[in-house]
Amino acid sequence: MKMKFKYFLLFALFCSSVFVKAQERIKNLDFYLNEAKISSPVLKDLENQLKSAGIDSLIARATAKPQITGTLNGLYAPIIRGYGYDEVLSNGQSLDALLNLNYDLLNKKRINNQLKSVKLQSDSIKYAAQMFTFDLNRSIADQYIIAFASQDQVDFNSEVVRLLRKEEALLKTLTRSNIYKQSEYLAFLVTFRQQELALIQGELQFKNDLAVLNYLSGIKDTAIVRLEEPKLKSDRLIIEMSFFKRKFELDSLRNDNQKSYLDLNYKPKLGVYVNGGYSSSLVLQPYKNFGTSAGLTFSVPIYDGNQKKMQYSKLSLASETINNYRGFFSKQQQQQLNLIRQQIAQTDAFFGKINEQIRFSKGLIDVDAKLMHTGDLRIADFIIAINNYMSAQNLFRQITINRLKLINQYNYWNR
Repeated sequence: MKMKFKYFLLFALFCSSVFVKAQERIKNLDFYLNEAKISSPVLKDLENQLKSAGIDSLIARATAKPQITGTLNGLYAPIIRGYGYDEVLSNGQSLDALLNLNYDLLNKKRINNQLKSVKLQSDSIKYAAQMFTFDLNRSIADQYIIAFASQDQVDFNSEVVRLLRKEEALLKTLTRSNIYKQSEYLAFLVTFRQQELALIQGELQFKNDLAVLNYLSGIKDTAIVRLEEPKLKSDRLIIEMSFFKRKFELDSLRNDNQKSYLDLNYKPKLGVYVNGGYSSSLVLQPYKNFGTSAGLTFSVPIYDGNQKKMQYSKLSLASETINNYRGFFSKQQQQQLNLIRQQIAQTDAFFGKINEQIRFSKGLIDVDAKLMHTGDLRIADFIIAINNYMSAQNLFRQITINRLKLINQYNYWNR
């Protein structure tokens, strides 16, 4: 009993491992989207830029605190045979070792302006990351749809080959019984071999499309997998403040922030400083030259040749440019969405007729197959029926794939 249980356990483990491997070979669109995000160096770069912007914010806050520096200066100006620097100016020699503290009393608004600038920079990086993600998702989804279409074509070609192989065996027997002519059998065989070649070509195309999908997603695996049908749905709701318009909003905010920065540069500046240490000419009682000092610094711009007015003119032109681009893009986006919606509606209306054509073509093949079994059908008619069925199925798949691509485009622009 123990041996039987042991063998049963090993068999169960083997079956479960085979099942897991089979499950792993089935991939869906989300898998490739996630892999593309994980392997993208651009997203990693933008993530590091965002962290760097966070450090810039800390640096800006640090500049608001008192700044302490230590300085050490030594001077020796010798006079040789009456030649040398004037001792009234140089003192001959000097030594300064000071600890300095400086603090800007009116820096709060400037620091807030810098912090706002850093925040806008962070928001722009986040926007760039999201924009890149949308572009990446669109390209991955498009290639996934192409690869799935190739896989679907292989499945259909396999179905047709199985059908023809079954009928070819029967037709060979009927030909040997002189129910059908040798020429008719050969005509059918040509169609059969042609479809087998189409199957091989389709498999090669699927491998190539899958390899491109892996390449775009940053996947090194070259194994053939099974792709699930992409489930894409279009959201018909158009958001008033779309994601793309966020770019123009950020541009406007940066423009306003530059205006504030320009205004602050023309505000008075007031600072205090304190120092303490040793400063001596080393001539008279140098051991007593330890001390301290404090003071104020004040500055106010008076005239700079109207540079402020010129800078304002540049910022006004930049603001006008932003508004022009925003208006133009809004019209383009709306036009693009309307066009895609119209194409999707036209495609949906076409499905009914195609399904009806497929149903009739398949029904005709079933009827012709029964007639061929009794020898009451021309092989040419059966070949025509098969070709009509394949044409209808190919058209159905083509329109289905085009519809998925349209939905992918619609979802990209409708943000």
